[in-house]
Amino acid sequence: MHIPHSFRFEDQQEKIGFLKQHSFASMITNIDGIPSATLLPFAIDDTGGILTLRSHFSAANEQAKHIEESISLIIFNGPHAYISPAHYDKHESVPTWNYVTVHAFGKAKILHDDASKKNMLEQMISSYESSYQKQWNSLPAKFITGMMKGIVAFEIEVSRLEGQKKLSQNKTAEERSRIIASLSGTGHATEQELATYMHNLK
Repeated sequence: MHIPHSFRFEDQQEKIGFLKQHSFASMITNIDGIPSATLLPFAIDDTGGILTLRSHFSAANEQAKHIEESISLIIFNGPHAYISPAHYDKHESVPTWNYVTVHAFGKAKILHDDASKKNMLEQMISSYESSYQKQWNSLPAKFITGMMKGIVAFEIEVSRLEGQKKLSQNKTAEERSRIIASLSGTGHATEQELATYMHNLK
């Protein structure tokens, strides 16, 4: 993506933390020259210094048949909000949009055997609802095996990670303070989260 110098998001561990916090992402794959996208929840694993994303498609999803052919792009989006020019000092100002995003690139590897599929699903359970593990363990093996036949599980070793924080870094401290105050007072959780990012920006 195009990342102006002022908006660079460079800290690797912070980017990985962002992926874990905003793990429902758009996976984009090229199919015969046409981009295809699916929204998926991801389990993020950065043990051993290797960043791996794991998830699964419905077996009926055409995109799943092409994910091993080329590098995919996975877009993780965080808080975002419209920014009014009313916050700026200069009359010659225009609206903009503030946001935080991280793009991950990598080639998918399909997990074919049941043990790998089950491991991926249990990693998802651990990531999203660990208390469900007890119920999962009590499910009949036949049910689990049948369910796994309906999915295409995969993992992606991330080859590149790009991030951008567009948080009015190019504005004055006074203008940024007005924007933060406005976002904090809207009552919308997404805008309040964006205000926190702006407030904590180093």
